Amino acid sequence: MTTSPGALSTKPLVWITGAQGLIGNYLVQTAPEHAPGWHVRALKRADFDLLDFATVEREFIKDKPALIIHCAAITVVSDAQKNPAHARRVNVELTQFLAGLAQGIPLVFFSTDLVFDGRKGNYTETDSINPLHVYGETKAEAEALVLKNPQNLVVRTSLNGGTSLTGNRAFNEQLRRSLQQAGQGMTLFTDEFRCPIPAVETARAVWELAGNQCAGLYHVAGAEKLSRAQIGELLVKGWPEVTTQIKHGSAKDFPGPPRALDTSLDIAKAQKVLSRPLPGLSAWLAAHPGEPL
Repeated sequence: MTTSPGALSTKPLVWITGAQGLIGNYLVQTAPEHAPGWHVRALKRADFDLLDFATVEREFIKDKPALIIHCAAITVVSDAQKNPAHARRVNVELTQFLAGLAQGIPLVFFSTDLVFDGRKGNYTETDSINPLHVYGETKAEAEALVLKNPQNLVVRTSLNGGTSLTGNRAFNEQLRRSLQQAGQGMTLFTDEFRCPIPAVETARAVWELAGNQCAGLYHVAGAEKLSRAQIGELLVKGWPEVTTQIKHGSAKDFPGPPRALDTSLDIAKAQKVLSRPLPGLSAWLAAHPGEPL
């Protein structure tokens, strides 16, 4: 595997956008194990600006990739809310442009459990979406654009954990930093639920889905629904240096915009086609003591 498109290789080429992000980097790092038949080009900001569509098209024509895995996105909800035009440019218009370039090849697009309003929970791929904020809205719009091509794959995921290159992309990194800065105590919600998953497991699943030429919409998330408070209590067991007390609270008392309370995902569809089940966070942590999460 190499990130250089000029290296000699008889393997088909895959573009991975957002390769310096959390999931993108895990996809690059796990490719030798889970996708040995692919030659990877890990696209980084230093290579070229993905919003410079003329350059993207020129590179696409030159490289002739056989697959695009599109990870690049504005993923911070507050950032999207503050600058909706930029969020739409990155999350929707860039995705639409790449999907247009990739008409003859598969494109894998990452979406989010936050396309749902959180009123029901345990959402399946056929459930109606109803995003509550700009981030979810842009991802929902992009999903529809990508799925117009029946060979494309949309992967909805939840909170992803691990170690990012910048140290602040994974949910565990963000929580750990917040706890260390919180001082006396930090309130975590007992009534907001997600299905957290280690990014290394997301990467494994996506490589397998793509390798099996799966198309359409798949939920790839942890097999366990946990509240924010439960997630925090699980993780601090492995952080002896974090002494901040976790306090329990309700998301309904949060003064900000409405929050999707239960966006847990039904992952049965993916579980049926994957050779190894997607784990719950508790089980994964127990099976991987000492690993960073």
